Amino acid sequence: MREAGKPVSAGDVTKALGADRKEVDKAFAELKKEGAIVSPVRCKWEPK
Repeated sequence: MREAGKPVSAGDVTKALGADRKEVDKAFAELKKEGAIVSPVRCKWEPK
């Protein structure tokens, strides 16, 4: 996320990492719960 320099979607992360979308969604949910990421724009995320 930091390398992108802008808010990213789960789809962007999935493409960049070549990961499974379900795993990315789980990771985003956990990071959101921990307060490590915030959503400045709908469906886009960035580090806090």
